[in-house]
Amino acid sequence: MKPSRKFEDLVELVKILRKECPWDRKQTHESIKDNLIEEAYEAIEALDNQDFDEFEKELGDLLLHVVFHSRMATETETFDIGNVIYTLMEKLIRRHPHVFGDEVAEGEKKVSENWENIKLKEGKKSTLDGLPARLPALIRAQRMQEKAANVGFDWPEWKLAWEKLDEELQEFRQALENGNQDELSDEFGDVLFSLVNVSRYFDLNAEDSLRKTNTKFEQRFRHIEKRLKEKGKTLKESNLEEMDLYWNEAKDL
Repeated sequence: MKPSRKFEDLVELVKILRKECPWDRKQTHESIKDNLIEEAYEAIEALDNQDFDEFEKELGDLLLHVVFHSRMATETETFDIGNVIYTLMEKLIRRHPHVFGDEVAEGEKKVSENWENIKLKEGKKSTLDGLPARLPALIRAQRMQEKAANVGFDWPEWKLAWEKLDEELQEFRQALENGNQDELSDEFGDVLFSLVNVSRYFDLNAEDSLRKTNTKFEQRFRHIEKRLKEKGKTLKESNLEEMDLYWNEAKDL
């Protein structure tokens, strides 16, 4: 078999692997579910790095998981890749009545509002349904806030959201003084949630922002380690003043 650009050839390739490869044959939905999450994050990392050659490859890995899970479902007569494609297309057409129907939606905000309303008509019990519990907390917080905002539950302007953040910070300070660990954890969570809320008003992605800061911290900390190693020293043999010197040095690189 040779590589091609045809989707049906990929489906056939995965079918062959499930029959001929001992590793592929052994896998189940459960055994590779975490790999799906890993591949999604690898795709995001490639996108963050603006490495589109790598992004292309990672999208391929994600597509492999879609086809692989669909093949396993076909073998148990649960569903097949055709069902996956049909269900997706039917949902997209149904949730875009302003494109495929007579409804008018001017602007992105109206489209988002219509999307949430259509989902409720489909039988969703809550506007917040559909957000996986395993989502990273910052992403889940922002998506919950966005969904609530789409149905009108939102501050009318960012200054009110900022006032709420100030309020939560005061409550966090009070919890620090009280020394109650459970209360402290709750109030810290409220601060983070409120900070994410403020970010929405400036079209900031909380998860992306923190990921960039994590990367920046890692690069600068590694620079400290590198400079100390050049001097034949370890972190424990250094002190905060020296490490801070190299930290500021890293900021100028």
